[in-house]
Amino acid sequence: MSTGFQRARRPEQVEARRATILATATAMLRERPVADISLRELSDRVGLAKSNVLRYFDSREAIFLEVLDEAWQRWLDATARALTAVSVDGPGFVREERVAATIARTLREDRLLCELVSSMASVLERNISVDTARSFKHRAAANIDRLAGLVRDEVPELSPAGAAHFAGAVFVIVAGLWPYANPTEAVATASAELGVAPGADLFAENLTEGLANLLAGLVARRR
Repeated sequence: MSTGFQRARRPEQVEARRATILATATAMLRERPVADISLRELSDRVGLAKSNVLRYFDSREAIFLEVLDEAWQRWLDATARALTAVSVDGPGFVREERVAATIARTLREDRLLCELVSSMASVLERNISVDTARSFKHRAAANIDRLAGLVRDEVPELSPAGAAHFAGAVFVIVAGLWPYANPTEAVATASAELGVAPGADLFAENLTEGLANLLAGLVARRR
């Protein structure tokens, strides 16, 4: 741990310090789940005392909410490109199925986002200030609105309310499925003995199926 800490005073110094903390937190998340990362470990990796890290974020959870927002926006950029590249012509609900499958695929490929989304409501939003909660919720709403817009661009029959419902439900489904896709070693062993498919396979299949059924159902109800 650094013993020569000097508090960042200029705005650019503050932002540089915050960026370092966020980059370190992101790197640690690629090694282990968020539940296994303590503020002390994170502070040690950054090279600051816990009290100094808390000058820039009001809690460990606030740090990971910032990482979540950054990951969410990167995922939206990737999803926008992926949806644009998808051919959606076809009979029945082929278009809805392909859009849903594309969204599911981009989520399956983003472990960091899925990990943080699965911890958002139950862990990361539990130890934060009102200001942090307000800021994050505004940005989360904007992210959901953006996804709703991307989906409506591809499925214009979907109502604005339906698109908003789908976009919000995407992350509820991920939050529910992800913990089952990453069981403890004991649970994974017991499941394998029962002939249950590996969690990662179930996550991919159930996410794709769930999103396709939800999107097609919303369109069918409007028709």
